[in-house]
Amino acid sequence: MDLREKKTKRSIRSAFLALREKKPLERITVKELAGKAEISKATFYLHYRDIYDLSETLENELIQTCLKGIRDPETFLTNPSEFVTDFVNMFYSQRTMIRILFSGSRAYAFSASVEKALKDYILLRHPEMQNRAEFHILLSYQIHGAYNAFMENSDYVGSRETMDAIAKFSIQLSQNMREYQSLG
Repeated sequence: MDLREKKTKRSIRSAFLALREKKPLERITVKELAGKAEISKATFYLHYRDIYDLSETLENELIQTCLKGIRDPETFLTNPSEFVTDFVNMFYSQRTMIRILFSGSRAYAFSASVEKALKDYILLRHPEMQNRAEFHILLSYQIHGAYNAFMENSDYVGSRETMDAIAKFSIQLSQNMREYQSLG
């Protein structure tokens, strides 16, 4: 990719994020974006099929960045509280971009995409977990619960307090799961 192409893509992305921060994805037009990015609509279409393609590209890049922020996804199996702490720290470090890209109709997509990616990663290494209901339910609960709890409460009670409370609940949940598994 040459320098001019990099600058154009950076301009498109920057304009999109500025628009997305102020309005729902469904209300952003290519014409509006092209004007803000100071490019032609034809130039936009050289790089992306439509606004949704651009949004999906940025969302996928952010999800990959976030997944790299989890030191070892397998700690979900060995130390769920450490996993959730890493997970919430990742939310915290990317919260601005998450809020921009995954707001409105896209709000659920972030945690669902992260859950799928982590599930695929863990099941590839531990196929014996495929039919374990506890694994699937606990992963869903931890991902969606931690994500929603952080996003809904961190502005209200503070990020650090929210993160500490989520970690505390995660430890208790892990202990409860171990007790449940020892009964079965």
